[in-house]
Amino acid sequence: MARPSGPGPTGAPVAAKNSLEDLAILGGQPAFPEPLHVGRPNVMNRERLLERLNDLLDRRWLTNNGPYVQELERALAARLGVKHCVATCNATLALELVLRAADLNGEVIVPSFTFVATAHALQWLGITPVFCDVDLATHNIDPDLVEALITPRTTAILGVHLWGRPCDVKALADIARRHRLTLLFDAAHALGCSLSGRMVGGFGEAEVFSLHATKFVNAFEGGAVTTNDDRLAARVRAMRNFGFAGEDTVVSVGTNAKMSEASAAMGLTSLECMDDVIAINRRNYAHYRRLLGNLVGIRLLPYDERERSNFQHVVVEVDPVAAGLDRDTLRDVLRAENVLARRYFHPGVHRMEPYRSSLARPHLPRTELLTDRVLSLPTGTAAGPWEIEAVYSILRVALAGASEVKGRASRAAPPANDGGGSPP
Repeated sequence: MARPSGPGPTGAPVAAKNSLEDLAILGGQPAFPEPLHVGRPNVMNRERLLERLNDLLDRRWLTNNGPYVQELERALAARLGVKHCVATCNATLALELVLRAADLNGEVIVPSFTFVATAHALQWLGITPVFCDVDLATHNIDPDLVEALITPRTTAILGVHLWGRPCDVKALADIARRHRLTLLFDAAHALGCSLSGRMVGGFGEAEVFSLHATKFVNAFEGGAVTTNDDRLAARVRAMRNFGFAGEDTVVSVGTNAKMSEASAAMGLTSLECMDDVIAINRRNYAHYRRLLGNLVGIRLLPYDERERSNFQHVVVEVDPVAAGLDRDTLRDVLRAENVLARRYFHPGVHRMEPYRSSLARPHLPRTELLTDRVLSLPTGTAAGPWEIEAVYSILRVALAGASEVKGRASRAAPPANDGGGSPP
């Protein structure tokens, strides 16, 4: 029988696994009575948030560049060391605004190993994403492969700081400069991260952050554009509000991408707790690192301890030969235990629509290898030592009995879905 481990952060009992018979996928009881999500929202100082929400309701200034939006923009710009921050209702629209404000067209080189919104923002504006393979060690776009993809139609490179680990900015900037291309970064994962001691936020012409509910700092739903380019910032700011520059002067085409005051209130409250959440994330990552180092065939993606990081992602690669089980089988084992581990970014954007049908399939062997091996494990304020040790025990038992798990798990009923609580 499963040995009780102890209470988790919510006080719910957590059960470790000691034998194959304990595994839920083989008939045992789930280790977790409720789903343990990847990216469960962090809600820290509820009292301060409610103070701000009551204040904005009393003022009846609910949107249209209110005082909380302006305060959030100043706070983010100061923390990231940039001249301009423009808050938006979500990161996808933030990226679309930057692409439009930078007058991009034609083709933009982008990794396929990313969330689909990175490519969708390009396609939505009629720009063709040209998918580039990634570096196997970093999971980021490989500068050595970018140059071969440049054509007369290329107008920009769009890098993604995956898992908060910055791209090779120097190499990409050199390529962009030599070919006179715009350089932009999707920094959705990278708030609070640094490269060579410099905070992510001021690289390239602009960077885009996500403040989605599943990010470690969230605004319920939100995004932000950061840049040191005065002209680009002014254009993004106008386009965010239908192209208005003043009360009744429209200077460009625009859309409605404004962040609400309620979102900004959450963003500010979350930002104030940012260092506390990073400390929790770092503790969790260190605990996973101590435990997972004992498992053959499981590689925990490391963070550069010399740099600042938010540690919000705990990502492992599963080597099916060394481990004896493939990633998808381990995912099914975990999900049967109510551990809703995630396959990022399966199956790769280039194998999703509309790109699979509209583009010649690119040769991306590293991306396709990673999409079959990567698994993201729960962390954040929803996880603590008990949860992490229970997750480890599930993996340890499953890997120790890999041959039996492989044969029996394939006949087990699939786990219930996660109720829509997991992040995109």
